Amino acid sequence: MRSITFLLCLLLVSQAVTADVIAVVGTGRVGGALGTEFAAQGHTVVYGSRNPTTEAVRELVARTGNGATAKFQAQAVEGADIVVLAVPGMLAGDITRNLGDLSGKIIIDPTNPLNFTAEGVSHGVPTSNGEIIQAAAPDAFVVKAFNVLSWEYMIDPESSGGPISIPLAGNDDGAKARVAAIVKSLDLHPIDLGPIDHSRWIEGMAILLIHNNFTPLPAFNFHLRELQ
Repeated sequence: MRSITFLLCLLLVSQAVTADVIAVVGTGRVGGALGTEFAAQGHTVVYGSRNPTTEAVRELVARTGNGATAKFQAQAVEGADIVVLAVPGMLAGDITRNLGDLSGKIIIDPTNPLNFTAEGVSHGVPTSNGEIIQAAAPDAFVVKAFNVLSWEYMIDPESSGGPISIPLAGNDDGAKARVAAIVKSLDLHPIDLGPIDHSRWIEGMAILLIHNNFTPLPAFNFHLRELQ
């Protein structure tokens, strides 16, 4: 029943796609890749930065185009419809709590809570960042997305050699459908994996990939493909 509801919501959202104001909190590789792609699809991007006037941030704003701006993090989210938390995974909860009132906003969570040790990389929280962010902003609609996709493929998905599917997790079907429509606009394919607590399994996929890339184990990449 949930999957049918999601598909119906996706159909309705796809038929009435509008340009959103998207606050991208974080100006690193992930934030910059997503921000520029969102702007290319007609969305208005506001970057949230701890230092919005630095040369690097000004260059990112100029490269993003389409009226993009940069503000301090809490200011960036004030007028946004959608908030993207492109921030260090272990700081995601604290940063969310410091953004102010996020009620009614969709929060896209592309983070992974990485715990680096001498043995490699492990999951750094007992639950998941998706659940932690949802608890920090209980009246927002958190959707886990983009966390198992490298920033290079965000910009150029065709370089992977085939279609890339983006797993989504969230408690609100309407919010997931809205994020799914954005995913599709980037030439990627959304897959609904259920409620927000399934974020831990999606994050686990990323942990395995990153762990092998930082240890002597064979490095690899993977891309989901939905069965037809």
